[in-house]
Amino acid sequence: MTDRSKFPALFLTALALAAMPAHAQEGDGGGEKRTRIILGPQLSPSWPGADKFSVGPYIDVSRTRDAEFAFEAPDESFGSPLVRSGNFAFGPAFGFIGKRKASDIGADLPKVGLSVEAGAFGQVHLTPELRLRLEGRKGLSGHKGWTGEISADYVARQGDDWLFSIGPRVTLGDAKYTRAYFGVTPAAALTSGLPAYDPGGGVQSVGVTAGYHRMFGKNWGIAVYGRYDRLVGDAADSPVTRQLGSRSQPSGGIALSYTFGGNR
Repeated sequence: MTDRSKFPALFLTALALAAMPAHAQEGDGGGEKRTRIILGPQLSPSWPGADKFSVGPYIDVSRTRDAEFAFEAPDESFGSPLVRSGNFAFGPAFGFIGKRKASDIGADLPKVGLSVEAGAFGQVHLTPELRLRLEGRKGLSGHKGWTGEISADYVARQGDDWLFSIGPRVTLGDAKYTRAYFGVTPAAALTSGLPAYDPGGGVQSVGVTAGYHRMFGKNWGIAVYGRYDRLVGDAADSPVTRQLGSRSQPSGGIALSYTFGGNR
């Protein structure tokens, strides 16, 4: 849930709660449904490559039929599986990136509007403890490029009492996406004082995410996560990054969880 401005994240929170019966994660089993809501604040870079941070909600809604809740990484995009076959799942993925204005970045560079992203993900559990996930999203506004992520998570848990996960992340972006945030056109070079720079697509960053959730009784629990990404390649070499932003992209959140329904 990184790279989201406050308003889109609040909109997503309302959407998730309103559409919870249809779109929440739902596990297997034949018992009565249980629902878990995780909600709290998170801090993340205001846009890719930023050295400034935005505060928004850390939100997750899950459902299950008296089985344990399915694992969801704390930083994955919003979306629920539409197809499940054994250990494989496939479904839609949605994301937001807040707008970047010249006044925000501190140089006369073109504005990148609010980016609403839509795409899909596929994931497979190689073992109960190891999940691989591939995600791709298209910017419908804002950067209008393609971005995606390859991730792996090692999961240790004791049912729903506690869960710990950790794993690597590789973030990708096509040339249109990378140029929107890290490029400097000849015209922008004249107004900003930065050297012209025409980056290509590819790997944008590498990083790691760790998350922990623990229940304190039947209903209440706490969830925390931390993520660190390091820009690489053309994104790291950009004068926008070197002079106005940062190669380091940390994020994290803390939230309360509330579980209700079912027989537990």
